[in-house]
Amino acid sequence: MPWNKNDYPDSMKNLDKDVRGKAIEIANALLEEGYEDGKAIPIAIDRAKKSVGND
Repeated sequence: MPWNKNDYPDSMKNLDKDVRGKAIEIANALLEEGYEDGKAIPIAIDRAKKSVGND
């Protein structure tokens, strides 16, 4: 299920708005590549934090 700025995993709720947006974008891309939710979410959060600079 693709996520958006109003519907996203609970694990993203405490992220900065910019980081969360990037994480949602990355997670959706990973889902399209065939990743399961449980793997896509932590990977997306980690990549988004590094991308936005809030590591």
